[in-house]
Amino acid sequence: MANDALAQKAQNFSNRGRQALEAGRYDLAVEMLEQSLTCSPDTLETRRLLRTAQIARFRQSGSSGFGQKIKNALARSKIMGLVKKGQAAEAMAEAEKLLSINPLDPDNIEAAVKAAEAAGKPEAAAISVEAAYTCGAKDPALLERVAAYYSMAKRFDKARDAYAKLHELAPQDQRIIQLLKDAEARATMSDGWDTATGKKGGFQALIANKEQAKKLDQANKAVITGDDAEALIAEKKAQIAKEPNNMNFYRALARIFMQNKRFPEAIETLEAAQKLGSVDPELDRMLSSVKTAGYEYKIEELRKAGKDEEADEVEAEKSQFVFDDLALRVQRYPNDLHLRYELGNQYYMYEYYDEAVEHLQLAQKSPKDRLQALYCLAMCFIKKGQRDMGVMQLETARDQLPTMDDLKKKVVYQLGLCAEESGDIEKAYAYFKDIYSADVTFGDLNERMLRLGKALQEKK
Repeated sequence: MANDALAQKAQNFSNRGRQALEAGRYDLAVEMLEQSLTCSPDTLETRRLLRTAQIARFRQSGSSGFGQKIKNALARSKIMGLVKKGQAAEAMAEAEKLLSINPLDPDNIEAAVKAAEAAGKPEAAAISVEAAYTCGAKDPALLERVAAYYSMAKRFDKARDAYAKLHELAPQDQRIIQLLKDAEARATMSDGWDTATGKKGGFQALIANKEQAKKLDQANKAVITGDDAEALIAEKKAQIAKEPNNMNFYRALARIFMQNKRFPEAIETLEAAQKLGSVDPELDRMLSSVKTAGYEYKIEELRKAGKDEEADEVEAEKSQFVFDDLALRVQRYPNDLHLRYELGNQYYMYEYYDEAVEHLQLAQKSPKDRLQALYCLAMCFIKKGQRDMGVMQLETARDQLPTMDDLKKKVVYQLGLCAEESGDIEKAYAYFKDIYSADVTFGDLNERMLRLGKALQEKK
């Protein structure tokens, strides 16, 4: 009974915290949610709400002064001292206090992550990182700490995305460029490892000996340039001459050419492989990627040279190529549902809604793309003036999305817009409130909540 009473107490605090957050009373929200976590420290949803409230309050109040930064540094030292002593639960409690002061400080986040990991609670660590990543995407120091965390956690796809955002902020920083390329390579290797998991021998079955492993590692480096590149090119050409039907050698050679911005040679290599007559969707996909990358490189070089008009023309050529290429590949591989999804998106982007619907209805059968396809399908129906059909797809997508991630926010937001347009402001407000409880910074949510809240008050 004592545990039940404590759980109920935690729930009560959490409910009050959520209500305060929705009302914009961030101090009270933080206080209530902290009390809830004291009663039930393993409730992840409460921790997510607390992080949202902390960030909202921090953004409202502004950054802390120099004196507070000194106090933060001392607090971090205390946290790390507790971690070293094996007092991880106490360290997590202190970390929450620190994040309540500044939840977007990279050093504060690092301290919170280390405390959570020491306590054996990686999910709590991830919540701090995800919140910072979502809300601090323009802070280079924060992004780099986030990327480093993801690399350490072997979530290389997330690390790659974080470094990509960092690269956008500092496009000329060679160190960041190299970190991004390393993360891309690791993400690719990780995908390969996941594919091999469960098969007899796993990757060991793919690597016959240490020398081959060494060569594979060399071939998958982020960038191979200069003499190393020429040596590998010669090796791959020799392998192709010896085994002309081995598609792996063509792919490896094309990859080296691509890394060195030698796009025509990469295209020539892959087209030579295609002429062998074997049906290979992956080879076709790689050829499409190389051609697209070639366009993007040319556009980038033209813009650097100040030739914006020429760059715009090439941009238009690239867009036409992407569309035509997808259409051809869908004809070639009509059962490839991911291609259907990509082509459906293209049709939607160019406002060919009937054609988009045709492909997206098929694409929703794909487990990988189902939810994104449902959202895009709903948008097609809405644009066609078939709001009821659109709402049906959105509700299906919403019910299948377990957490309020970026996609679910978009889905629920559109449901709110549909409800508002149909005159049901109570339902619209409820939809917007669902998003608001997870992300107070989403789109024009603050403005809509205030306007609808006022309308509801006047209605009473």
